[in-house]
Amino acid sequence: MTTLVTLLVIAAAYLIGSIPFGYLLARFWKGIDIRKYGSGNIGATNVWRTLGKGPGMVVLALDLLKGVTAVLLAKQLENTDIAVLGAALAVMAGHSWPLWLGFKGGKIIATGAGAVLAIAPLPLLLAFLVWVTTVALTRYVSLGSILGAISLPLWMMVFQYHKTTLIFSVLVAAFAVWKHSSNIKRLLNGTEFKIGQKKS
Repeated sequence: MTTLVTLLVIAAAYLIGSIPFGYLLARFWKGIDIRKYGSGNIGATNVWRTLGKGPGMVVLALDLLKGVTAVLLAKQLENTDIAVLGAALAVMAGHSWPLWLGFKGGKIIATGAGAVLAIAPLPLLLAFLVWVTTVALTRYVSLGSILGAISLPLWMMVFQYHKTTLIFSVLVAAFAVWKHSSNIKRLLNGTEFKIGQKKS
């Protein structure tokens, strides 16, 4: 029964992650397919760039909530490392490869942050401070996301989290960097979008 509950929790987490809030909000707000604008991503950054700060913040909050909800559900129904960390990875996978959009989704940062917040709030807070500092200094959201993600395992080690949670954080960091590969290319050639930059 425990194995079945764990599998159901992970499946539910994937479906929660698959809810494409950025896509849905853009459809209802402006009647557009957000995938055809800006970076083509359904996440909060592209919604912010395309539709403005308000819609972007709404999507950010909802995507964050997906991660929190999936992990809290796992803790409530089957509070084991496999269920909780599996749900965290599954909700991120759902956001990145949503069932409802042909498995083409976002870059996991907000949803991943929500999941980590429910597991290790202090390391997440410090990773967020890395993000804030980087974005404030460079105006590159993507660079802040990459560096914040990379810092997460370091904070896990500082606070001596369990080995399985540390491994989980390494996977999250690697996943986040990989999902930002196109951003890394644009950062290197100087074409990455900055906060405050006018839309072309």
